[in-house]
Amino acid sequence: MSIPSSFSAILSKETNEGIIPLISEVSYSELPDHEVTIRVHYSSLNFKDGLSASGKNRVTKKYPHVSGIDAAGVVIEDTTGTYQPGDSIVINGRDLGTNTWGGFGEIIRVPVDWIVPKPEGFSFEHAMTFGTAGFTAMYGIKRLQRELITPESGPILVTGATGGVGSFAVLGLAQLGYKVVAVSRKKEARDFLTQLGASHFLSPEEVLTDSPSPLLSRKWAGAIDTVGGVLLDALLRQMYSKGAIACCGNVLGNTLETSIYPFILRGVSLLGIDSAFCEQPLRKEIWREAALLPFDQLPDGFYKVVDKKAMLDEIPKILEGKVQGRVALTHQ
Repeated sequence: MSIPSSFSAILSKETNEGIIPLISEVSYSELPDHEVTIRVHYSSLNFKDGLSASGKNRVTKKYPHVSGIDAAGVVIEDTTGTYQPGDSIVINGRDLGTNTWGGFGEIIRVPVDWIVPKPEGFSFEHAMTFGTAGFTAMYGIKRLQRELITPESGPILVTGATGGVGSFAVLGLAQLGYKVVAVSRKKEARDFLTQLGASHFLSPEEVLTDSPSPLLSRKWAGAIDTVGGVLLDALLRQMYSKGAIACCGNVLGNTLETSIYPFILRGVSLLGIDSAFCEQPLRKEIWREAALLPFDQLPDGFYKVVDKKAMLDEIPKILEGKVQGRVALTHQ
């Protein structure tokens, strides 16, 4: 499999108006010196990609840069001999797309230990519909299960339920038999969430409270929280004894003001989800399980596939909270 002298990518550059992503032709020599070169067929859009591609929150330290923390494609060359040319692989997390050029380019070069063989029968398109968002949701579900939160434990709350992580959390929990309560301010998305498996719906305002009490009425056996901030504080105070929250987002802020009482009087667990550096054996297990999800039964509008030109329009939307479900990028 030949290596091209250049390739097309969404390249974020410094301009007088700030850092702007543009479709550019990039020299192959710009790629980092790692072991495995990959032709990317699909990538996907995550909130972190929006930050990186737009130069926000110092997610990426150096520009010009190619974002894209997910990639699915075929091996062109592996200097270690671990993979053969033509092998189908997936990558999510690690440093891909943050400070190592990522899946928004048609070619990437990465360390061999970042790679996961693509599960048999799992299309590139579905793999990137899942991507980091689905991976994070599944990782969060596994962390709840480690805390012995079962379908019999009680209802599970999912915040930011129409986003990429939230929608996969609703789907994954429902598939496992949990009673899922979806939190979203988008009333028009209730049919969408019902098709994913949510049984009840709440607005964020219905979860938030003005009460200063460090402990509130017990409502939830577990939660997957994608927004953080004051909503996370409210959830902590509403958990069942021995309940657990998997925390993976900071849309409402990167600080948490709460009390110690949910932890020492109810035994509540707050579980951090850092999917970028998940251990490789668990990473492979999650990808194998992802291939078993019912992608053919997903509701209309759960995901869409766009080219690089259309992706330029999607990047600002995800930062504004205007993306429902998932957006996959095709390089084909």
